[in-house]
Amino acid sequence: MSLGLDEQVDAPAGTRPGRGGATAIPAAPPRTAALPLVGVFTAAVVLVAALAVLDLTLGTSDVGALDLWHLLRGTSDDQTLAVLIASRAPRVLAGLLVGAALGVSGGALQSVARNPLASPDTLAVNAGAYVTVVLAAVLGISLPFALSGALTFVGGLAAAAFVLAIARGGAAGPSRLVLAGSATMLALSSITYLLMLLFEQETQGMFAWGEGTIVQSGTQKVAQAAPVVLVAIVVLVVWSRRLDVLALGDDTASVLGLDVRRTRVVAVLLAVLLAALAVTVAGPVGFVGLSAPVIARLVASRVPGLFRHRLLLPFAALAGCAVVLAADVLIRALVPARAGVMIPTGVVTTLLGASLMVWLARRLRASGPVRATASVGARAASRTRVGVVVGLLVVLVVGLLVAGLLLGDRLLLTGDVANWLAGTSGRQVSFVLDQRVPRVLAALLAGAALGLAGTSVQAVARNPLAEPGLLGITGGAGVGAVLATFLLPGTSVWGVSVGAVLGAGLTFSLVYGLSSRRGLSSDRLVLVGIGVSAAASSIITLLVVLTSPWNTTMALTFLSGSTYGRTAAQVWPVAIALVVLTPLLVRWRRDLDVIALDDDVPRVLGVPLERTRLGLLVVTALLTAVAVSAVGVVGFIGLVAPHLARALVGSSHARVIPVAALLGAVVLSAADTVGRTVIAPAQIPAGLVAALIGAPYFVWLLWRSRRA
Repeated sequence: MSLGLDEQVDAPAGTRPGRGGATAIPAAPPRTAALPLVGVFTAAVVLVAALAVLDLTLGTSDVGALDLWHLLRGTSDDQTLAVLIASRAPRVLAGLLVGAALGVSGGALQSVARNPLASPDTLAVNAGAYVTVVLAAVLGISLPFALSGALTFVGGLAAAAFVLAIARGGAAGPSRLVLAGSATMLALSSITYLLMLLFEQETQGMFAWGEGTIVQSGTQKVAQAAPVVLVAIVVLVVWSRRLDVLALGDDTASVLGLDVRRTRVVAVLLAVLLAALAVTVAGPVGFVGLSAPVIARLVASRVPGLFRHRLLLPFAALAGCAVVLAADVLIRALVPARAGVMIPTGVVTTLLGASLMVWLARRLRASGPVRATASVGARAASRTRVGVVVGLLVVLVVGLLVAGLLLGDRLLLTGDVANWLAGTSGRQVSFVLDQRVPRVLAALLAGAALGLAGTSVQAVARNPLAEPGLLGITGGAGVGAVLATFLLPGTSVWGVSVGAVLGAGLTFSLVYGLSSRRGLSSDRLVLVGIGVSAAASSIITLLVVLTSPWNTTMALTFLSGSTYGRTAAQVWPVAIALVVLTPLLVRWRRDLDVIALDDDVPRVLGVPLERTRLGLLVVTALLTAVAVSAVGVVGFIGLVAPHLARALVGSSHARVIPVAALLGAVVLSAADTVGRTVIAPAQIPAGLVAALIGAPYFVWLLWRSRRA
């Protein structure tokens, strides 16, 4: 399986490549004049101090800069002091603590993995820590701060260890690390969303907190976490010379007498501890651990001597403080005071971090050919086998259709369905089936649409691990649908579908345009898509918090992918799209075969590459958009269905297209039926069940190919 492991990120001047083709963290340069270093540190401290003071002047009360000046002079009233002590000072202190902890954590993880995209987010540390906090809330366990921090540390460490094992410690390149982290994060997020939906009362307020907020009710948490954060940072700085040697590569470091494994283990433990403490204090503030070290390294590329870890890590801490405080200031300056309090700080930091991730992904350069998508696990199948597979899948689809109609919070008989079709059923049966039929059809049709969209995307991207969600199309469609709902209250289903189509089209146009630098690279396309997808998720959260801050169930249901409350009007757009667009994919079946190989073969055979590729992407965006408008944001169907189809019937798209559509319908329909039945009368959104199935499958694909 080809994952583009020979690609790497263009490094700043002075870096040297490490093992596995990953970007190496540069070794310590010779000693230089201290004046530039003093200047850059002074500027950073002044910037952080200015942002802290500015943040103290912003809030919901009338206390401003002049009142703080009077407070410093000792001429202010008690109200100013109360506001400062009760809310603003704890908020600023939390921002400083979280920024420093995540900045150093991300810097250490990037050095250990020799990967500029490593961070507590891309290694799923934040997701692992967050799920433990939600689990404790569900169980009704009120833990003291020390035990709560220990619990988040265990969750974050388990997630990071899992991701690093799959990605071979980051040596396999940026794409595998981020793909493994994204899959693990999505699986953990699915568990988190499930717990929050099933235990709404116990987890009230955790949706917004889950995006990361530095709003505090006192300084108790900060005061308890600060000593541990300080000690961890000091230990990492003391170990800085070991990290400098580690940057030379494992073989060189071993020759120089460094215990590579011990250094890695200690650095990862301390980095995860810092990230876990940040989650305990403020929730998972997104992408600070990515953006702060990247900013620090960009500055270090222009300041001699700053690449030494004893200076780089403290500077990353200052950069983290600046990022968090700047995000908080931006929110409170641009959004009205009371609404600004509800917006999590992590929304803005995620947007910044996602932008930096896209920028880094655009610097990927290919050093070798990319294998064809069709070559991954695909074996030629006989016509008999293809006929048997298609026949079994059709029977399975029919069986799931019947099971979906019969199973749920109320069990029905086939005679009830027959009577309903004949118009002779009783009132209760009619009521149940009137609600259930659109849901079952929505799951079947949306699953088929996502299976087809995934088939097209994997061929165009030449990456068997690509899917509409990882390429940002699903997130863009979600943003468009949510915008249509909020900007046009009472809009019809067709209006939501149009919004989803526009969002999907614009988002993928952005992803494709940003990924086309120096030719289309599958890894670059996926990494840019993941960054844009993260930004889209933050925008959805921002829209929900601004327009309906207390209706988190609605947001969770939409983000989890659910067929709840679907009507026939929401099924028709998906049905029409399948009827119109499926023949186009069938017509392009041979073009898909050659496009999945490389750029040269289609041109030699006379295939209009760019025009065909554009048409396929438009079809993909339309199929994804109508699926999102029908069932919300559902992930991994577009990954699992095409991959299983190639494994069952071979690589020919004439065979893959119908089988992938049927498999997509099977997976989402089964997920919907299980979600409606297993804990009836309560329900699990179909998207969560699908993610819990698809994410482990995706991780297994990565694990199976880890030595490729």
